[in-house]
Amino acid sequence: MSAPGKLPRWAELGLLPVINLVVALLISGVVIKLLGESPVAAFKLMAAGSVGTQEGIGYTLYYATNFIFTGLAVAVASHAGLFNIGAEGQAYIGGLGTGLVCLWLGAWPFWAVLPLAVLAGAGFGAAWAFIPAYLQAKRGSHIVITTIMFNFIAASLMTYLLVNVLIKPGQQSPESREFAVNAWMPSATDVLARVGVTFAATPLNLAFGFALGAAVLVWLFVWRTRWGYALRVAGENPAAAVYAGIAPPRVIIGAMLLSGALAGGLGLNELMGSQHRILMDFPSGAGFVGIAVALMGRNHPAGIIVAAVLFGALYQGGSQLSFDMPKINRDMVVVIQGLVILLCGAMENVFKAPLAALFAKFGAKPGVG
Repeated sequence: MSAPGKLPRWAELGLLPVINLVVALLISGVVIKLLGESPVAAFKLMAAGSVGTQEGIGYTLYYATNFIFTGLAVAVASHAGLFNIGAEGQAYIGGLGTGLVCLWLGAWPFWAVLPLAVLAGAGFGAAWAFIPAYLQAKRGSHIVITTIMFNFIAASLMTYLLVNVLIKPGQQSPESREFAVNAWMPSATDVLARVGVTFAATPLNLAFGFALGAAVLVWLFVWRTRWGYALRVAGENPAAAVYAGIAPPRVIIGAMLLSGALAGGLGLNELMGSQHRILMDFPSGAGFVGIAVALMGRNHPAGIIVAAVLFGALYQGGSQLSFDMPKINRDMVVVIQGLVILLCGAMENVFKAPLAALFAKFGAKPGVG
């Protein structure tokens, strides 16, 4: 018999997120019906707009790239027992580092610019995460409060820099000059064309491969290294970690540095791969979506990739929906996305107890699968 409140592992990782998603879509369907549109037609339109064409797939994976980076950032901190809400600010400052390299070294060959841009993005993101990490580890300040505050500080700092320092001379729009072509991330269209595959022109670029690589590295680090083991032990039971010779303050700082570095990868996709300049608010809330992505993906890189693609499809399909169904404006699309985030993120365990009771009734064993 299942222990109370326990689920088989396959149900915890697979079935529960699917139930949450289905319920979120059902509620969204009710909202769409109240607006006078057909829920079935709306969902078909979203699916067609997100995965039904090459263009839709390209945009879906482009959005998913940002969510993989921020989802991994949230997940690494979560394994250390930390709720990092600062991925938005860390991505913002990390992107600044990437952008500065592209602005200053854009005349260099791409093969020389790319590693420096990656390192700068990771370094700036990690540096922005260091102060909240230090305050949590050494002064007891709560990581949630400090990371939220640092999101606002990052936004204010970037506003100042783009208005007063980095703005292109002679223009009013708060953005930098365009990067040199050598600092542009190759697009998926160009990369596939080199191997004879024709793909629609979209913002999808090589940063998607970097995001997948980051997911593999996080999996290896968390589950296949002694440092990852120390991180998980400290997150599960700090007292046991101390008894085992693990220093929780060191783990907290290390986890947040890695988390900030991962969030900084967003600049590779947005700035090098798409915008080709530093501009205002380029993370566009991806740091907060990363929280829902990490929760839905159960803080596992494989789950995060799947959840990120789902949210990418919601973003792209929602844009298509707002164009083709006039009664469903962009604000209502955000409501639909919010319902999915609410059910799959903040309220992810609403159905866990009833589902566990059902499995217990029929004799399913927890941890199997």
